[in-house]
Amino acid sequence: MTQTVSSQGTADAVLFDLDGTLLDSAADFAAVIADFCQEYGWQEPSQQALHQKVSAGARAMLTLASGIPDSAPEFGKLLEEFLDRYEQQIREPVADLYPGIPALLESLENHRIPWGIVTNKPVRFSKPILQSLGIHRTCATLICPDHVKTRKPSPEPLLLAARQLGLQPQQCIYVGDHQRDIQAGHAADMKTVAAGYGYLPLPNNDDELGIQDWNADYIVDNVAELHSLLLRLLAR
Repeated sequence: MTQTVSSQGTADAVLFDLDGTLLDSAADFAAVIADFCQEYGWQEPSQQALHQKVSAGARAMLTLASGIPDSAPEFGKLLEEFLDRYEQQIREPVADLYPGIPALLESLENHRIPWGIVTNKPVRFSKPILQSLGIHRTCATLICPDHVKTRKPSPEPLLLAARQLGLQPQQCIYVGDHQRDIQAGHAADMKTVAAGYGYLPLPNNDDELGIQDWNADYIVDNVAELHSLLLRLLAR
């Protein structure tokens, strides 16, 4: 059920995180992890454990699978290999948009509401995936770490996205499935929506807070709730 922390005002555009918010990307990462585990003799992590690390990025997933800390001398080479294999994997991705997301994006387009993506996923991975999913033509802006000096939770990527849309940050909503997304959104003075259907970490795991403690303006449990909420907040 949608939880509302603050519900005043409307907005003119919506920005999304990518992995765990628009894109169910775990299957492609799992395929690469499985190959690594078989090759290096590591114990393959459970699907649940992997899902809890997807939004934390490649370093976290590789550490989960290997048990090797990212400070270890050999980690850099492993990470480079992991990313190269992931890049090959997404040439024919298994990942897909969450059910209901295509209809949500179509609804935004029909209402002439611009939408974009602000992600910590590098452009070398983000752009091919958007092209394979066929949503690159209607995505009004794509901001990756390559485009800014500091990535989320810094507000810099979100502020750049707002400028590219020709809007003030206060006119935008940001939707994400990680605490850093909400922190970045607040720092940018945007309304924030926490996607409770995404790749949520376990509370109190690695000092992660539960979604109820992220202080998002809104929390949604599924895409249908997100769709309804956005249409209400973005009403013309």
